[in-house]
Amino acid sequence: QVQVEESGGGLVQAGGSLRLSCAASISIFVMDTMGWYRQAPGQQRELVAIIGRGGNTYADSVKDRFTISRDNARNTVALQMNSLKPEDTAVYYCNVRIRGTLREYWGQGTQVTVSS
Repeated sequence: QVQVEESGGGLVQAGGSLRLSCAASISIFVMDTMGWYRQAPGQQRELVAIIGRGGNTYADSVKDRFTISRDNARNTVALQMNSLKPEDTAVYYCNVRIRGTLREYWGQGTQVTVSS
């Protein structure tokens, strides 16, 4: 059993910032990747940012605005979101993949709303 939980969403005006956190019930050392996805109303879920062993990857739409980071001691991953735009409005989900397996786990999501 693996638990994944997001927090930190909310309402912010365009140009503002939010910091999302994801806590997992397993060690980061047994994770293959850990990342953030988002899903806007009427849209498919899309990759936002991901941490892998070789570095971080970002969607083109959030490059230079969002930063993903991890805290190994706390088994958490954060997403710092700056210069937010209304088009960033979505439910943001944390995803964890386990090293050496095909298993992946999702959090319940946290709502981010950016007003114009």
